[in-house]
Amino acid sequence: MSGKRTFDDEKALESAMGVFWKKGYAGASLAALTQSMGINKPSMYRTFGNKEALFIKATQRYIEKNAQPHFVHLQQEGIPLAQRIKNYMTSVVSEQCTAEDPKGCFIFLCQGEIASGDMPELPSNLLNQASQKIQDALVDIFTDDPQAIKLGLNTRAESIALCIATTLRGTASMARAGVPLSELKTVIEHSLRGIGLS
Repeated sequence: MSGKRTFDDEKALESAMGVFWKKGYAGASLAALTQSMGINKPSMYRTFGNKEALFIKATQRYIEKNAQPHFVHLQQEGIPLAQRIKNYMTSVVSEQCTAEDPKGCFIFLCQGEIASGDMPELPSNLLNQASQKIQDALVDIFTDDPQAIKLGLNTRAESIALCIATTLRGTASMARAGVPLSELKTVIEHSLRGIGLS
């Protein structure tokens, strides 16, 4: 019985994600991680691997649970392009401001550590790929959507996608600083106006 697992893997991973989200990769100590997860270090290593492996699993969980669901707003049928983009951005910013999780964005927060050299290569690549996926999804919308083409936005698809991604990175930082959703919604409106969608 001594080798029987006495904790919930999913809940433990969720807790680890919260610690990384709040403290970043470098700031998340093994003591803080294991305490939050409710397990000891041997159990963590046995179940999830080392800190790097745990971070990768936590990042993948964040992408699947917290990032990917927002993309559905971009593909909704029968909804004008401007409203779809607004719905997508509002969905993202609403999560950035939620009280249930650390505020801001896990991906953007941790990606900011890459330049310091404290982030190992594999996690760095995963974070960069996740960030790029956001821009790629937006580029595809503005390149192929009939309404975008009619408005001539397809000729600026990459710059528009970068603008939106940069805006969302900024709102993540502001949300983490405590700026409420009600105020950040005006940032979305200004961004859409600058793109030519309002």
